[in-house]
Amino acid sequence: MKKLLIIGAGGHGRSVAESVLLKNEFELVGFLDDAWPKNKLIWSYLIHGDISNLEQYRALADWVMVAIGNNKLRAELSYKLIQAGFSLATVVHPTAIVSPSAVVGDGAAIMAGAIIGTESTLGLGVIVNSGANVDHHCNVANFGHLGVNACMAGGSSLEEAAWLQAGSALGYGVTVSAGKIIPPGVGVN
Repeated sequence: MKKLLIIGAGGHGRSVAESVLLKNEFELVGFLDDAWPKNKLIWSYLIHGDISNLEQYRALADWVMVAIGNNKLRAELSYKLIQAGFSLATVVHPTAIVSPSAVVGDGAAIMAGAIIGTESTLGLGVIVNSGANVDHHCNVANFGHLGVNACMAGGSSLEEAAWLQAGSALGYGVTVSAGKIIPPGVGVN
C-alpha cells in the first residue's frame, strides 16, 4: 500500500486523515505540523516534526497531502514537496460524488458530501470542502478552495487560489479572479 504523510494536523488535516482511513487506499504514516513538538500525536499517529525541512522526511513516504486551508501556504508547500521528490496524493472522501467525466488534479481534497459535476476540472491542490457543489463544466484552478456548502453553478470558474468561503455561491458562468476571497454566505452573479 502507498505510504502517505499529511502536512498539517489541524482541523482540515484531521478531516483529510479520516477520509484516508475510511478509503484504505493509502497507509497513513503520520503528520508534519508546526505545532510539533508541543503536539506529538494525533489519535495513534505521530507528528514527526515541523515543516521547516520537508526533505528530511522523504524516507517516511512517497506520497504527501498538504492539508492546510491557507491557499498561498498550500501552494508553496506543494511545490517544495514536488521538488523534494514527493508525489501529491488526491484524497476523496467515500461519501463525495465525483463525475467520471470530471478531471481532478493532484493534491486535491474532496471532502464528505461534496459533489463534482460533469466535465468539471479541478487543478492542483484544490479543496472542495464538506457539502460543497461544483456543478457541470466548472473550473477550479490550482489551489482554489470551496468552503463548507459553497457552490458553483454550471460553467463558473475560480481562478488560481480564489476562495469561496462557507455558504457562498457563484451564478452560472461567473468567474472569480485569482486570489480573491468571496465572504461567507455571499452570492455572486
